[in-house]
Amino acid sequence: MVTLDGKPVSADDLLPLALTNVGHFTSMRVDADGNIRGLALHMERLVRDSKIVWGTSLDTGRVREYVRHGLEGQTRPCVVRVTIYDPKVEMGHPADADEPHIMVSVRGAGALPPEPLRAMSVTYERDLPEVKHVGLFGALHARRTAQLAGYGDALFVGRDGLVSEGGTWNVGFVDQDGNVVWPLAPVLPGVTVALLQQHAEHRVATVTLDQAKGMAAAFATNTSIGVRPLSAIDDTELPIEDPVLSQLQETYLSIPGETV
Repeated sequence: MVTLDGKPVSADDLLPLALTNVGHFTSMRVDADGNIRGLALHMERLVRDSKIVWGTSLDTGRVREYVRHGLEGQTRPCVVRVTIYDPKVEMGHPADADEPHIMVSVRGAGALPPEPLRAMSVTYERDLPEVKHVGLFGALHARRTAQLAGYGDALFVGRDGLVSEGGTWNVGFVDQDGNVVWPLAPVLPGVTVALLQQHAEHRVATVTLDQAKGMAAAFATNTSIGVRPLSAIDDTELPIEDPVLSQLQETYLSIPGETV
């Protein structure tokens, strides 16, 4: 079931979102116990992005109410997505849209962690990378390109030659000294990244594609996959059995969830 402000969504409600693709969202994994890791951080993201995209505040109490309603009767674990958009937005006058609404949708979730991922490097930079917005054409086109070439997803490399992030995930590395390294680049501030940074030593540094391929290990992170090893970047194979990777996976799973 998909709801808009707690009520079943209609085709007319969805049409403006489909035609204009203006809005922002967050996705949250709901574990079997009904709790969500990083729930407060997800709410902070929605508030922050609402100010950037719409210039308005957001009542997170209402968001949580609609999420609870959307989760009623759903099998868990699952992934709940909260999308913030204005059904009256028009392509010719997007500035007139200033009353964003709250859409909630739910889908199934896979086991943690998923199988290792093979990534192909693609030159791409997301628009407004600090916002988790619904403008996914470029990212999905890069993903499709990678999949048609036999890979699972795309790893973005900027025009400056620096690695940034993945199709819908952040990327991290383990260097040859066993240190966790996050790329210094314009990227989405990931909730899973923030949680791991709170519980594990790390550093942030620029990472070229050649440096990425020379790391001891690499991994993808987001709320749906947790910590997922990368088994290859382009034609360079990477180890998927690494003690730091195992520790990161255990650390993530040990972080307690929050009640909606």
